[in-house]
Amino acid sequence: MVGKNQSRITRRRFLVTSALTSGGLITANLVSKSGLAQSAAPGIVTSEKMRPQIPYGVASGDVSRDQAVIWSKSDRVSRMIVDYDTSESFRNPQRAIGSTALASSDYTARLYLTNLPPGQQIFYRVTFQDLADLNRYSAPVTGTFRTAPIDKRDIFFIWSGDTAGQGWGINPDWGGMKIYETMRQLNPDFFIHSGDYVYADNPVVAQVQLDDGSIWKNITTPEKSKVAETLQEFRANYVYNLLDENIRRFNAQVPQFVQWDDHETTNNWYPGEQLLEDDRYTVKSASLLAARAKRAFLDYTPIDVNNTHPERIYRSFQYSPSLDIFILDMRSYRGPNTANRQTEPSEETAFLGTEQISWLKQQLRKSSATWKVIASDMPIGLMVPDGETTFENAANGDGPPLGREFELADLLRFIQQDEIKNVVWLTADVHYAAAHYYDPNQAQFTEFNPFWEFVAGPLNAGTFERKLLDNTFGPQVKFQSVSFDLEPNRPPSEGLQFFGTVNIEGRSEVMTVALHNLEGKTLYSVDLIPEV
Repeated sequence: MVGKNQSRITRRRFLVTSALTSGGLITANLVSKSGLAQSAAPGIVTSEKMRPQIPYGVASGDVSRDQAVIWSKSDRVSRMIVDYDTSESFRNPQRAIGSTALASSDYTARLYLTNLPPGQQIFYRVTFQDLADLNRYSAPVTGTFRTAPIDKRDIFFIWSGDTAGQGWGINPDWGGMKIYETMRQLNPDFFIHSGDYVYADNPVVAQVQLDDGSIWKNITTPEKSKVAETLQEFRANYVYNLLDENIRRFNAQVPQFVQWDDHETTNNWYPGEQLLEDDRYTVKSASLLAARAKRAFLDYTPIDVNNTHPERIYRSFQYSPSLDIFILDMRSYRGPNTANRQTEPSEETAFLGTEQISWLKQQLRKSSATWKVIASDMPIGLMVPDGETTFENAANGDGPPLGREFELADLLRFIQQDEIKNVVWLTADVHYAAAHYYDPNQAQFTEFNPFWEFVAGPLNAGTFERKLLDNTFGPQVKFQSVSFDLEPNRPPSEGLQFFGTVNIEGRSEVMTVALHNLEGKTLYSVDLIPEV
């Protein structure tokens, strides 16, 4: 059905054309045998190098019915300019002036396109004007996205998480981060990145020996060869991923809704944590690291920065009459990782935090969309330990709600009492794919309506063994892609990389959720009938 959509065929043709016309400017920071980054721009003559360059392509994000965020990065102080049109030939383009790329933002820039026509394919081209010489402009780099519809029509999107972790970086001999190309070829309306957008705490080395004796060869950079501590090192983790041509092509074609989790900063961090036992860090304050990490995240993702709360990552989108999206932040407002068995709610048991929970309830109550998708950076019922005696996730073992589970119990009770229907959770984090059905008839806490949770990932990162489920909310395993005895940190070359797709049929509003492997093969699929 997706392949028959004429707008998506047009979009694919446009991206092929744009790759040919602007691909020479998408220049990676290649690494020499000495390990030092080099600039390569094949086909660009010396005079071209006097112009501003756009080394890492373009991206769009937080697309709604009438607006979108356009992101790019220059190599110098310059002004971002965006021409856009509903025609790929740019017959009647409009022009918008974006922000200035300054050193303070690492020469990244964004522009908020507004008053766009709903349900339309938008084609755009980004140029940068050199502010040191106003007559010098970069060559354009093109991209495309589709605005959300105002009527009920087919919606097709993808989600996953966990990009380039556990030392598995860009391997050109293997084809780079191939799963991004697999996802791009499906031509989704948008992509939800469910967190661990980068792995700032996972250095990449030049070579890793695999179990069969073969060698996995990574592109390396000086900043990616250690854990990130400075702002520039955090930014360099985003730059590293953008060296991959699969990601750059994907970004130019697929708008994103992004969230973060722990590895954008460091593994399993929480506010106030001190990294006293980790000798890799000279900066011991997780809160200080997180402040720098959040700045880099906001600099390098096409996120709609909230003017009232400029560092707030949780947000929601009224995408169409069939779909609203609620993007959570399970990292910034949590209490410390503990044994998580407290018998009463307290500041220590915070997970989403009081303010975010109140916001989510309000947004769910206001929603008139048929489906309410909650994008959660961690699954609800999977137990994720942090050491031998503490937990990273809310799930803490069988039994009634304790610790961080109090917040989730309160939220699920609210959804039931307010008769909020058709809530689906999409998540990642655990580095395998799964489908869970939460059944109050099988639960210790029963004051909620049944719901589904789907887990995807990783994206060019290590794959890990299946996790244990906590029976507090009655999760039932309908599908899982790995076993309990899987050897940990399996490389991408073994094919255990996963993403999910969601298709909402326009007339019936049936939601089909599927889980796919590296090659795009469907491993599991289920049709969800909307409750009226």
